Order: sequence, then structure tokens, then C-alpha cells
Amino acid sequence: MIFNSHIRAIVLAAAAAVVACAQTPDSKFSFFITSAGSGDGANLGGLAGADEICKKLAKAAGSKKKNWKAYLSQSAINGKKAVNAKDRIGKGPWYNVKGELMAKDVADLHSDGNNLKKTTSLTEKGEGVKGRGDTPNQHDILTGTKVDGTAYPASDPRTCNNWTSNAADGKAQVGHHDRNGGGEIGPSWNAAHASAGCSQAKLVGTGGSGRFYCFAK
Repeated sequence: MIFNSHIRAIVLAAAAAVVACAQTPDSKFSFFITSAGSGDGANLGGLAGADEICKKLAKAAGSKKKNWKAYLSQSAINGKKAVNAKDRIGKGPWYNVKGELMAKDVADLHSDGNNLKKTTSLTEKGEGVKGRGDTPNQHDILTGTKVDGTAYPASDPRTCNNWTSNAADGKAQVGHHDRNGGGEIGPSWNAAHASAGCSQAKLVGTGGSGRFYCFAK
């Protein structure tokens, strides 16, 4: 599959940066927030393109795991079938790059008792992501997903044309990795509110940068 050349360049640059300051990830490493988005707004090259970004960043960070998936849902639009983010990521458990347990299983991940918060929801490099109160705030994480991990209906898709659009209009559902701030569902890690659009500028404008979660199955 041929992916957007701009996305490929971003991935390669991010991978090179990881190698330059690499740390050995914990052997259980199976969860991270991407250290950067595609740079092209919510255009990630679809689910397949997002998965490829996860795999390349994880490999560059030293992960031996092969089956990385983006925590993104897909709505049943334009001939595509609905895909739930929670069904893409395996059964768990999942650990961050430092070996800290994030969630035991899918039910735990979508409960109030999971360990996803600002201090543990790290990038593949082991770095934190700026949140509410930091400059700039980047706590909006793309998911396209309802709080239970399922896709939005075709009547209200929140996936920026299933992760292929960088238009100023449209919208994507985002979560707050720091579980802080307002929104439709408040401090939800996966379903806080919708973005103002699908372009990079629109994602930045509501407190994000086009990052997303990656899990190893």
C-alpha cells in the first residue's frame, strides 16, 4: 500500500529521532502515545496507515513486538464497515515503555480504574506529552471512539472521513490523555469531545497535535 509521502517523511524523521536518543524499552512494552502525529492533520492514511505508524515507531524504539494497532475506530461510511477501537487491540494486559501496567484487559481499559494518566501515558520514547496547563496544551488524542471503545454511527461519524481527511471541516472524537479538562464527557482518556476540524491547524486549535494511542496485541 502506498501511503501519503508526507506521512512517510514524518514517520521516518520520528523514527530517526528515537534511534538517536533510544532507551531500551521494558520487555512488556505494549502501549504508547505516538511521539508525533502524521503532520497532515487527521489524515493518517486510514486505519492501515495509522497501524503502520505505530509499528515503525515501536520498532525504532526497540520493541520486538510486531502486531501493533492504533486505537482508532472507523465508522460505516463510504462503503466501509464499522470498526471498534476496542476490538483492534487484543486482550491485554498493556504496559508503557517503562513497564508500568496501564490496564489488565479491555474491560479494565474502559473502566475508571485504568492507569492512563499524564504521568504514565508516555510516548514510545518514554517521554511525557504536554497537557492542560502546559504550553502548548497537546492533550487531545485522536480516537474516533465513544467512551466504551465503540465507533460512532454513520449518522454522526467522528473519524475525519475514516482518517483520510485533512480538511478544515469535519471532526474527530478525541480523548484527554491527562484526564483533565472539559468536554462532552469531561476528562475521558478516549472520548472527551470532538475536534473543531480535521486539518493540522484545527487539531492544534483545540489542544492537540494529531497524536494517537498504539497498543500491541
